[in-house]
Amino acid sequence: MTSVDTLISWIKDSKKTVFFGGAGVSTESGLKDFRSKDGLYHEKYDYPPEEILSHHYFMQNTEEFYKFYKDKLNTKGFKPNITHLVLAEMEKKGLLSSVITQNIDGFHQEAGSKKVLELHGSIKRNYCRKCHKFYDDKKIFSSDGVPTCTCGGIIKPDVILYEEGLDEDTIREAIHEISTCDLLIIGGTSLNVYPAASFIHYFKGRHMVLINRDSTPFDSNCDLVIHDNLGDVFSEIKKEI
Repeated sequence: MTSVDTLISWIKDSKKTVFFGGAGVSTESGLKDFRSKDGLYHEKYDYPPEEILSHHYFMQNTEEFYKFYKDKLNTKGFKPNITHLVLAEMEKKGLLSSVITQNIDGFHQEAGSKKVLELHGSIKRNYCRKCHKFYDDKKIFSSDGVPTCTCGGIIKPDVILYEEGLDEDTIREAIHEISTCDLLIIGGTSLNVYPAASFIHYFKGRHMVLINRDSTPFDSNCDLVIHDNLGDVFSEIKKEI
């Protein structure tokens, strides 16, 4: 029995399964991640991406923030991949309780997943800092310069920037999902982003599975580690569910 066969049998036997995903879930759609050798952190800018995507930079250099944001975080032309689609199918068939994601691209919902906990927010939601009117991502990416509201206020993406805290309700629900599931599947994450990565410590179920191309500091804590592309693994899962 292969590692994927073992995972499939655990999925079928599990009473509650949760998927915890990172940037690697969406890189197979063509999006760049941040920390890999080809990621955004290794591209050359006047300032490091983690500086540009910080709260203080947004407040003090809004126009420069949006130049980077529109150039690098626009998902137009990209779409959900096999992993997103299979996770949505698993939920539909009662084989998955929820998706907890560190990604901000909205691909899980686009693929059909209903219960998605977005730890770092979403580019699909944007709000006026003055009147709190909400806008979709088309408003942001089609605007010239700094996007503004009908009231004249500056629009901010509903994403968690560096120096900003995670949403307390989302944290609470994510921890509840992880602490009450018996199968936790972790995929496409180096588990280096905190505090999000720390949430997996709340797991006390039967099986923890890690699917990632590269080794992580958490490999030894898992019941099953699969060093492979998520798309290949979920293609096999699709055949059996």
